[in-house]
Formats: sequence, C-alpha cells, structure tokens
Amino acid sequence: MRITPISDETARKALLDSRGFVRWIYIARLSLAVALLVAALLAGGRPDPTDTIIASLAFAASVAFTAGSAWSSFVQRRPLGATFFYLQSLFDLALVTAVVHVTGRSASPFVALYILVIAAASLLLPPGGGLLVAALGNVVFFTDVILSRESAFDVALWLQLGIFGVVALGSGWIAGRLRQGAAGRDQLAAELVQARLEAADILHNIRSGIVTIDVEGRLLYANPAASALLDADLESRIGQPFLDWLQPLTPVLAGALRESITTRQRIVRAEGDVHRESGAMTIGVTTTAPEAPLDGQHGLATSTAIFQDISNNKRLESLRVRAERLEAVAELSASLAHEIRNPLASIRSAVEQLAQARHATEDDRVLGALVMRESDRLSRLLGEFLDFARTRATVIEPVDLGEVVRGATNLAAAHPSRAEDVTVSCSTPETPLVIEADEDLLHRAIFNLALNAVQAAPPGGRVDVDVLPLPADEVPAGSGFDNGAVALRVTDDGPGIPRDLRERMFDPFFTTKDGGTGLGLPVVHRAVEAHRGLVLVDTGTHGTRFTVLLPLAQSGSTEES
Repeated sequence: MRITPISDETARKALLDSRGFVRWIYIARLSLAVALLVAALLAGGRPDPTDTIIASLAFAASVAFTAGSAWSSFVQRRPLGATFFYLQSLFDLALVTAVVHVTGRSASPFVALYILVIAAASLLLPPGGGLLVAALGNVVFFTDVILSRESAFDVALWLQLGIFGVVALGSGWIAGRLRQGAAGRDQLAAELVQARLEAADILHNIRSGIVTIDVEGRLLYANPAASALLDADLESRIGQPFLDWLQPLTPVLAGALRESITTRQRIVRAEGDVHRESGAMTIGVTTTAPEAPLDGQHGLATSTAIFQDISNNKRLESLRVRAERLEAVAELSASLAHEIRNPLASIRSAVEQLAQARHATEDDRVLGALVMRESDRLSRLLGEFLDFARTRATVIEPVDLGEVVRGATNLAAAHPSRAEDVTVSCSTPETPLVIEADEDLLHRAIFNLALNAVQAAPPGGRVDVDVLPLPADEVPAGSGFDNGAVALRVTDDGPGIPRDLRERMFDPFFTTKDGGTGLGLPVVHRAVEAHRGLVLVDTGTHGTRFTVLLPLAQSGSTEES
C-alpha cells in the first residue's frame, strides 16, 4: 500500500480552517482599530494630538490592509501561504503596538494583545514562525518603551517580555502536537481511502459472487460477479427485499443467508443449484457470522454470502468417480468374457454337431439352430465387452481433429437410424487443430457421440457438431490442460436426458434403446480418457450437448507433424 507523505503545510491546513480563522482575525483587527480611534477621539480632557494621529493612521491602515487581504483571500481565492500569514502577523504587531502606545505604553491594559498575536502566528505559521513573531513583538514593545523614555529595567517590563517568549514556546509546542495529530489523522485517512479503493477493486474484479443483506432481508451490496452468476441485475435491487426474490432462483443461497442472519452463525459450506434462464449451475456458498452492533453504536447486523460456480469442480469429481467405476467394470467384463467365451464356443460346436447328426429329428434341428443363433449373439456381445475392456490408445500420432470429426459426422449422418429430415451440421476450423491421438479410437468415440445425437433428434430436428479452440478462462480448473485445449461439441435438439437417467448414462450395459448393448457412451468415456480428455454433459428438458475436451499437441509435436 502506497501512502503519500504529508507535509507540514498540509498538516497546518488540516489543523484548522485557515480561511475561517483569518476571517475572525479580520473582524478582531477592524474592531480593535475602531476602538483605538474612538478611544483617542473621546479621551478625557484634552487629547494628545500625537495619539490622535497615530490612532487615525492605524485605523486607515487597518481598513486598507484588511480590505486588500480579504479581496485576495475570499474574492480571488488565492492560496494562503506562509508569506501571507507573516504579513498578517507583522501588521497585527504594529497595530497592537499602536494601541499599547496610545493607552499607556508599558502600563497599558492591552499589552496582553501581543499574546493573542503570538498565539495566532504559532497556529498559522510553520514551526518556528511563532518564535520569530514573539521576538519581533519583544523588539517593537521594548523599542516603544525606550522611545517613550520609560524605565527599561522595570521588573514588570522584563516579566512581560518573558511572558511573550513563554507564550510563543507554549503555543508552538501545542501547534506542533496538533500538527502531528492532524498528520496522523490524515495519514490514517489516506490509508483508509487506499484500503477502501483496493477492497473495492478486489470486490469488483473477484470471480466469486458477494452479496450482503441486513436483518430485514434487504440487499445492501452485490458485486458484478454476483449479478453475472445469478444472471440478474442486482444493482437495481439494492435496498429492496432480497430473500423472497432469491428463494426460487437458488434456494441454497437464500437459505444460507436466512439461516446466517437468523441464528447469527456462519455457514461454512453449502452447495446447491441456481435455476437460471441460461441454464442450471451448481454453486458453493459460505457466509459470514453476523455481529450485533457494539454497545453505544447504532445500526443493524448484516450477513454476507460468498458463492462461486463449482459446476466444473463437480463435473471433474463426477468424472473421476465415473472413471474408477468404468475401470472396475472393464476389468470384470474382460474376466467374465474370457471365462464365458471358450465354453460358449464349445457348446455351440456341440449343438451344431448334434443338430446335423443322422438320427436328429426336425425339432432337434430347429432347437439346434436356435441355440447356435443365440450363441452367435452372445459371442458378439462378449466381443463388444472385450472391446470395451480393451479400449486403449495404442497408436499415438499427430492427428487433425477437424478431419477426424468431419469423417465421423458424415458417417453418422448417413446412418439408417437417423430420423427423417434431421439436419446435421459440422463446423471445424480452417486451420488444422493437431492433437496427439489414436485416430481409429478417436473416430469411434466421435462417431458414437454423433450417432447418439442423430438418433435423439426428432424428425425435422438439428444436430450441430462444432470443433473450436477453448479459451483459457473456460478450461475447467484442475483439468491438466497445460498446453491448451480443444473442444468438440455435439448438440441436438431432442427431448433431453431425464434427470433420473443422467447419473446412469455412462454405466456399462445400461441402455434405453431396443437392441442396444449400453456400451456406446462408456466406450466414448474410456476412449476420451485414454487421450487424457474429459467428457462433459449439459442437458435439460430440450436438447443435450456433449462436450469433449482434448489437450492440444505440444508445439514440438505439431511442428514435426
């Protein structure tokens, strides 16, 4: 945090309102000049002509000097610097000396006016200025006494001069302490302003949403990220009831804020969905513990919630669990397939021989054909199990993903199971997107995804297959795509995947299609995983999007290709 040093001049200005202080000096000066003139003119007996002349000159000079100073300080609004205050102090010393001279010299009851001039100078002038004015005051007062032929060795006179010095020292010390306090106060204010600016900048740019409510449930603050995450203009809702509006949008956030402000306890972690028009999203919520105002202070307790999009984190966690489950199922499938396949082949061979024997009846031949047909079907199913278990990337080489996608999409678009008038669109970059992949395995995975989309689209529907580089801020955290990623998106406008089936769609052997094996999506997952990629699914009541993220090839590999 950078703090700008505060000069003595800044501290002096912070100490008091200089222009307001000077205004009172002007009023006191003119009042003193008028009183001096009146006193000289109305003196008992015959007035001294010299005193009258001095009083008249002092009055005229005071009016002229004060008028000029007021014009400069209040009309022209010129800066009030040290020179200005030195001139004011010198003139006031001269005026007080005239008053003292006219009213009795060293015996004048107005000698104490020197103290006021010295004190004012100590407050207005830089350090040391008060002592200088005190010294000048001593000089002019002492000179006036000497010229008046009064005793310069009178004890009261020397005591008076000493008082001037003490007042200057005391006023200077007090002014110095006040300057230090003002400087410290301004420095603290500068630090607070800087901290506030930094905090505001952080809150404005942080990717987590932050909202604050009071005990009445009114919204007090919301940062831009909160508006973006909730897909709403929260700035326009400041000061309005917030929890009732928030409840249908995201019950978890509304519930956390309501519980926090009611129980005055912090919600460490809560997770739930945000039902936005642009699509559902999972958020993680943490709240602060509301505190009641301190004794003697007014105000209401508040609660602040911090929330962020954890959809990608939940997806990655789900992917890890799915991968572990598929790996276990693959091992079991391979073991069972090997155990069943050889006996099944023997059974088929034996039944075939029995059905072809001379003594076999017609019923024996029909039953034998049935057994052989089912044996062949089971053998094909076991072959698919083994293919699923053996899903490995064996030949890794630089591959243009766009070319593979175009080939697989064209093949799926020509499949006989496609509904009538389904439009299949394929968009790939003009420049090659090179990845390290097993082309055959990748082609198989992309074909399965495209075929699923084509089969899910209704008559007259649409399937979009897009390949595009993925911006860094869209790459899920923790995905490990250090060299960048490429996204393959397969989107259909079908009925979507029912909620109760979403958790099972990647389970092996689970299918909703007649005659399906339930191995299409599991093979896609294992094929993408073999390429160190991810498969993400976004679905709702209308349409489904599968997104495959694959790491880009390293620059060296790209150049070699």
